[in-house]
Amino acid sequence: MNRIITMAISALLLCSCSEEANELQEENQQSANELQNQENQVVTKSVGSKVMMQAFYWDVPGNGVWWNTVSSKIPSWSSAGIDAIWLPPATKAAGGGYSMGYDPFDYFDFGSYNQMGNTETRFGSLSEIQSLISTAHSNNISVIADIVVNHCSGGASEYNPYTGGYTYTDFQPASGMFARSYHDFHPNDVHSSDAGAFGGYPDLCHDKVYVQNWLYNNSNSIAKYYKNVMGFDGWRFDYVKGFEPWVVKNFKNAVGGFTVGEYWDGNAATLDWWTEQAEASAFDFACYYRMRDAFANNDLTYLNGDMLLKRNSYRAVTFVANHDTDEIYSNKLLAYAFILTHEGYPCLFYRDYEDWLDKSKLNNLIWVHNNLASGGTSYLYADNDEYVARRNGSPGLVVYINNSDSWQERWVDTNWSNTVIKDYTGHSGWEPTTQGDSWVKIQAPPHGYTVWSVK
Repeated sequence: MNRIITMAISALLLCSCSEEANELQEENQQSANELQNQENQVVTKSVGSKVMMQAFYWDVPGNGVWWNTVSSKIPSWSSAGIDAIWLPPATKAAGGGYSMGYDPFDYFDFGSYNQMGNTETRFGSLSEIQSLISTAHSNNISVIADIVVNHCSGGASEYNPYTGGYTYTDFQPASGMFARSYHDFHPNDVHSSDAGAFGGYPDLCHDKVYVQNWLYNNSNSIAKYYKNVMGFDGWRFDYVKGFEPWVVKNFKNAVGGFTVGEYWDGNAATLDWWTEQAEASAFDFACYYRMRDAFANNDLTYLNGDMLLKRNSYRAVTFVANHDTDEIYSNKLLAYAFILTHEGYPCLFYRDYEDWLDKSKLNNLIWVHNNLASGGTSYLYADNDEYVARRNGSPGLVVYINNSDSWQERWVDTNWSNTVIKDYTGHSGWEPTTQGDSWVKIQAPPHGYTVWSVK
């Protein structure tokens, strides 16, 4: 087990004793917090059955107001059909009150220690995030923590015998939890590197038992503290290309909970491989890029392309935009019509929902997803302007996306014989009756969509 050491043996012993005392104090506090959390927590519906909300964007307002802002939105999000919110990295980072959290320093400081220039994080205080999580649970919404464990930032300079120079790898967080030294980063006595470093930050070595213990094995590890003390329900892993899939697998197996990784790759086969190795979901970048190309090139046949949702819908988290990438500039509602009618677990982007798009239309699509979109998918038709697909569950649906400049009509094969159907978006007033052989003519407006199901 590697620990922060000095060159003097006596200093090592003093540090070890101090750490043991700190860990004992933290474990006692954790036990009390766990009891309180268990008393207050409301059992939430299984995440993944409805729609996720990415509850932030890059450079959200600072000054510690974001947790309260999100809390105020939760009741209306729950009413709309959201079953989980994904929060940004919630603990103190090297950038202090200016940081979005992706430069982690103290994994246990949720806004209660005066370090890195301030006490609160950019998003708020410990009590405010605790209130947010409680509000979410009371509204039957799960809370997904953003986990950044590829790299760290904010360490002090120390001599590093593995590099022969000085590196910023001396981490002494005010929480007293998960101190780190050059032993815990690359290069070290295990190997010089792992799957990938990021941005020149100290690259955490997940093969070190000490690191594994603090991530998920210890009773007061990040995984168990976040789950049992803070009350998080699931995990979004940042930059999983930077370390091996077993890290995510071990973390998830230690505490359970919905788990999704950011494996930024447009190759559906690669995403499928990673989800199998990590035993976790992944953001469906293959779907994202097919949608981007479909609307940028005015060619909806791209929607017939390879996607994770078509290989393993159970592991696919679909999205139209996020804090890192937002390239579907036009026809964005059509992209949401795609992910909210197809298989996979759709994730909405905060700014699209709250600021940029028609919220009533998004709420309608959320309702469609939660009430009509079930079963496998049959891909019925695609050309430059039109795309039609059918969900084969009960009641199921037919979605018709039209990217042309005029109304379009098309005969399609449904699962309903001699049945009156209607468009649940309200874009069409037709209420046709399917033929005995289940065929029917439907329509869609210019640069719009319709969703048909049993009346």
